[in-house]
Amino acid sequence: MAPEKPQWRELFSEVVTSGLCTGCAACVIACPHPVLDYNAEGGVYKPFHLDIDGGPDDCTHGQKGCTMCTRACPRFRNWESEIDVQRFARERDAGEVYGIGDVVLAKATDESLVENGQDGGFVSALLIYALEADLIDAALVSGLEGDGSSWRAVPSVARTKEDVIATAKSRYTYSANLLAYEEAAEGGAERIGLVGMGCMASAPGAMQARKAGKVARRLSLTIGLLCSKTFDDSIFEELFEAKYDIKRESITKMNIKGVFQLWTKDGGYFEVPLKEAHAYTREGCTQCPDFAAEHADLSTGGIGAFGDWTLVVVRTDLGRQLVSEMKERGLIETRPGDDDPGAVALLQKLARVSRRRWPETAVPGPRRLPVTAG
Repeated sequence: MAPEKPQWRELFSEVVTSGLCTGCAACVIACPHPVLDYNAEGGVYKPFHLDIDGGPDDCTHGQKGCTMCTRACPRFRNWESEIDVQRFARERDAGEVYGIGDVVLAKATDESLVENGQDGGFVSALLIYALEADLIDAALVSGLEGDGSSWRAVPSVARTKEDVIATAKSRYTYSANLLAYEEAAEGGAERIGLVGMGCMASAPGAMQARKAGKVARRLSLTIGLLCSKTFDDSIFEELFEAKYDIKRESITKMNIKGVFQLWTKDGGYFEVPLKEAHAYTREGCTQCPDFAAEHADLSTGGIGAFGDWTLVVVRTDLGRQLVSEMKERGLIETRPGDDDPGAVALLQKLARVSRRRWPETAVPGPRRLPVTAG
């Protein structure tokens, strides 16, 4: 009996239409044929197969043996343990509730990066260092459409310090940053960094574990963002404007610290209860088990008592190398994660909460950690 070669047909039924799909777009960029596209309109945020080739639920290339989309998907079948072994040479143990890695607190020493960034400016400093030290040629990030006043997040490519600064800060609406891969590759980038939440941060590891060709080789640095959920773009008009009279174009910054925080150009500050935002949660977030971006080289977020420091989970040898080099060059300062035990406890709590989302009808891996661990 010939070995099974799962293709789009299996991906469509097991992931895309089952509720497991996070909308990361890894399958789209890995597909070697022009048959997959992505729908970011109307809250969909999912890949789809073009009707010109096999219809929405099958693929003529897959029938001939192409399996690239399933090799790229970070939610297909036994994805978690496969990526664990590829990234860390072992599966995590029961105590590693937020994945494998060590927690530190870090901040950029360049105060302009701290001021322009979200929490501590660490991600900006890291990307700038990686680009200027010729460790990567480009990074896939989230930018803002047009002049930024629409607050519509779009996949973007950062090649310079100026690009990094222009795309700093968090959006909280979804941007499938992997969709900027083609632009980066067409511009000559061979070593590409990726910034994204757990759903995207697992994609390079999935591709590398399953040998998904040149895309897997090019994605050489992954910076993860701690994330409980993202929201549909309609939240701006239907909640912020309709209830609080906060228009998109007036917003200068947003954050989530127990509430949805919004700052406006006229110096205003607003807090929107998170329970009011829940109705705008993306479908792709409802069953995602990965709060802590567990397969990144470094995972980062602004949780804890120190608002001007970034909580960083250093996970791989590359991550440790980058932190060490940046410290030596005076680009960042760090302190032990234990300096903020509340942040570590919250990291553990939110990681456990996310793991409970993974459905019992799917492969058991992401639910195997006891919810009382840690």
